[in-house]
Amino acid sequence: MSGQLIHFNKTRIAPTPSGFLHLGNIMSFALTAALAKQHGAKVLLRIDDIDQTRTDEKYIQDIFDTLHFLEIPWDEGPRNAEEFKDSYSQIHRLSLYLEAIEQLKDNGVVFACTCSRKQLAKEACTCFDRKIPLDTKDAAWRFHTHKTRELSIRGYDGQTITTILPADMQNFVIRKKDGFPAYQLTSVIDDLHYGVDLIIRGQDLWSSTLAQHELALALGKNEFLDITFHHHPLLTDELSQKLSKSAGATSVLYLRQIGKTPAQIYTMIAGILGLDMVISNWEHLAEVILSSYKNSPTPLISGAGPNVQI
Repeated sequence: MSGQLIHFNKTRIAPTPSGFLHLGNIMSFALTAALAKQHGAKVLLRIDDIDQTRTDEKYIQDIFDTLHFLEIPWDEGPRNAEEFKDSYSQIHRLSLYLEAIEQLKDNGVVFACTCSRKQLAKEACTCFDRKIPLDTKDAAWRFHTHKTRELSIRGYDGQTITTILPADMQNFVIRKKDGFPAYQLTSVIDDLHYGVDLIIRGQDLWSSTLAQHELALALGKNEFLDITFHHHPLLTDELSQKLSKSAGATSVLYLRQIGKTPAQIYTMIAGILGLDMVISNWEHLAEVILSSYKNSPTPLISGAGPNVQI
């Protein structure tokens, strides 16, 4: 984004408590905090715990422990695990999600699906054609998407990217088999509920951004289309695979346990990115990453292309 910096109202850090935070999460958080500071935006801490089967209290506590240890700031949201549970858990916003699901149902754009993951790995879902009743036991609800509708994403570089929903995101789930709302829907509702107008996320979530725009259009939430998005490169391992919460050696908890300091952790992140320098804190890390963007010959805000390496 060139020229005079645009003021944004709010961005968010939105971890999912399904594992211990890793270095990739930290890079994203640092970039979020830095861009928020540049644009005068507040940072919301939003913990996505709607999937109660994967949420664990130790992972919620790890989020606070990690943010405090690495001194990454936020302005709004819970200050500790107890306050999160009492006031900020997504369970407290369940009525908002269910209202949106009911609206989609009334508009006739959802269908029941009884396919298992194993079935979907072998063949395409045919549940829409079968017209399975929505009240079928153990059925998920899928959003019937528009295969050719153009979606326009407002990019942080000032450009608007126009594309369509990729094949692997067609007819995505909005209500799981347990009756709870799915991620794409809760993310849209939460971002609108909290007044978020800048979203910084990894390039692996590009297809989610498209799905969420499709959903916002169906819900008549046109204000979602005004949100600016920045999709940053991912940290990858030696096999060029993105870091995950199952990769214990890159978890901040593990690194803390073996005595790594915050500066050493930030320096490790820079090293993975190929930046050979000592990094002192989150602001320094974000500064050198954002500076490297300007010198990269490859666009860092892109469509659904491969992961971009710095």
